[in-house]
Amino acid sequence: MSQTKAKSSVGIVEPQSAYFDEPLLLACGRELAGYELVYECYGQLNAEASNAVLICHALSGNHHAAGYHSEDDRKPGWWDAYIGPGKPIDTERFFVVCLNNLGGCHGSTGPTSINPDTGKPWGPDFPPLRVRDWVHSQKRLAERLGITCWAAVIGGSLGGMQAMRWALEYPDMLQHCVVIASAMKLSAQNIAFNEIARHAIQSDPDFADGHYLEQDSVPAQGLGLARMVGHITYLSDDAMAQKFGRDLRRGTLDQGDENSVEFQVQSYLRYQGSQFSNRFDANTYILMTRALDYFDLAREYGDDPVEAFRRAKCSFLVISFSTDWRFSPQRSREIVDALIAADRPVSYCEIEAHEGHDAFLLPLPRYMEVFDAYMQRVGVSD
Repeated sequence: MSQTKAKSSVGIVEPQSAYFDEPLLLACGRELAGYELVYECYGQLNAEASNAVLICHALSGNHHAAGYHSEDDRKPGWWDAYIGPGKPIDTERFFVVCLNNLGGCHGSTGPTSINPDTGKPWGPDFPPLRVRDWVHSQKRLAERLGITCWAAVIGGSLGGMQAMRWALEYPDMLQHCVVIASAMKLSAQNIAFNEIARHAIQSDPDFADGHYLEQDSVPAQGLGLARMVGHITYLSDDAMAQKFGRDLRRGTLDQGDENSVEFQVQSYLRYQGSQFSNRFDANTYILMTRALDYFDLAREYGDDPVEAFRRAKCSFLVISFSTDWRFSPQRSREIVDALIAADRPVSYCEIEAHEGHDAFLLPLPRYMEVFDAYMQRVGVSD
């Protein structure tokens, strides 16, 4: 690893695992007798255990948020730009925890794990999950690590939903809640995109009603198509135009040559779909998108988000991005309006960005500046 890379990074990290044998009652009414959570930690927990920060990942994320897994690892964790020495989530100040959510496919117990009752992969028989189930399992991990109160719980997109749920389920266990490019519930359009993605997976002949692992197969075509659909929604029109325009990868637009034409954007989407199908599980994708669909922060509070947020005791930072049409700034302003009406302390910023929903993952200067300024306040006078 180069000295420059090492200086700005948390360095080489090793995933850890925690097994819980205390049954977990899920929102669906079923119970997991035991489960494993895989996680990574960066920085040092202080003597008072008061500097811990929880990072909640989005749909296709995992526990590897920062650093590298080996000297030869070319690609760092998915939020490496924001976690590390001198970065907004400064590991010289904070003890940072990020886990692969229950139901995931990167080590935590999920559809690819063995069902102890059958000796076969859980597959489609894994219990359906809700965002609150992730929060409850994260709370158990916090207790295992000796953390009674998070300095901050932070998440983007689906991770932001988890952060908000933390503020309602365990209001005494977090001082700050950072919600980035998220919403209190999905729009009908978002639910429709998720349904198309699931249908693409389930229509793949290799899906085998979800029991593909037992047949040593993978619904790669369907999962790849699902990722292509999702990826389009994560980018803005401007971002796609700047990145690809109408550039051709091969062929020409001369008459009679249509069958040989391939646009750069087509090639890119096919590559993204292919790569995703090699590293993600189809049943997990279905499970995660359904958890997204069913999330509704205010459902049990009479559909009143103000009443919901009255349970919260922490301070909030809400960030949105101007060209994000999957989780638009309007959705973030709804969160902010409800927090203000509930008399909760909140800071809000809409970042001008051309990158669409994916902007929350990228090292954009204004975004980093706002995020860093807020994190400087965390832990100072809490």
